[in-house]
Amino acid sequence: MKHDAEHIFTGDNIPRLLYVSRQRLDASRHPRIMHAHEDYTEVVLITEGSSNYLIDHRQYAVEKGNLLVYNPGIVHDEVAREGAEVETWCVAVGGMRMPGIRENALLPDDKGCVFRADALFDQMSSLCEIMFQLLSGQYVGAATYCHGLLLSFLTMALAVAGHQDQSLIASEEEESALGTRVKRYIDAHFREPLTLQMIADALNVSTYYMAHVFKDMCGYAPMTYLQKRRIGEAQTLLIHTDQTISEIAYSLGYDAQSHFNQQFSRHVGMPPGEFRKHYVVSRQEK
Repeated sequence: MKHDAEHIFTGDNIPRLLYVSRQRLDASRHPRIMHAHEDYTEVVLITEGSSNYLIDHRQYAVEKGNLLVYNPGIVHDEVAREGAEVETWCVAVGGMRMPGIRENALLPDDKGCVFRADALFDQMSSLCEIMFQLLSGQYVGAATYCHGLLLSFLTMALAVAGHQDQSLIASEEEESALGTRVKRYIDAHFREPLTLQMIADALNVSTYYMAHVFKDMCGYAPMTYLQKRRIGEAQTLLIHTDQTISEIAYSLGYDAQSHFNQQFSRHVGMPPGEFRKHYVVSRQEK
């Protein structure tokens, strides 16, 4: 069969595969908490189970067959729900310069984040499996093979998003200008020592009204959002850096490592040292 196709990834728009990861059902009991990636996009395929996710400031019900696209800077979090476990493939991509879209983003920011893979689900899942096996097996030429597979995967992701008028929104809350201001302030200052009063003073609003509006929009109280934002960043630092636990704690605004350890264990289900060891061992075994 002959088919003339317009190439999307040409010129200086050459995506770079950063990693492929698999989360099994039991691993979601200790999820990655609220975090964002500043210089790359994550594309996540839900392959089993269902759960609720907070993406940016909206809650989504996700299930098998959904495709999630996290552009750079989009804060995302798996919302705790009893019995909710998901299995996923996650593909991280940098180096994108899509026409008319900010650098390293795959989709326009107003396109949405959650889509149905539908007929392309099996093919996209297979591409993730092949890339994962090639990279984890350290085959000669794996990076070259995976580059071609990545382009196919991203082309399918664009097709999935392009065939749907809007993403799937579970909780269509009216966007609040104040709630958005609060979120942006916390996202910009979560590494600093903050109190509810300090946030309210900075935005020149009452603490009660601010907390009420923010929880209506995000589903979290402002200080809960702040803690989850810090713990998510702590997970990133534990995974990707050699910083000590005390260095991470103090860099995120905690005045005592014991308080940090307590908060981390409450949100993740294990202390930070165990999380780091568990993650590194699991990654090496893969």
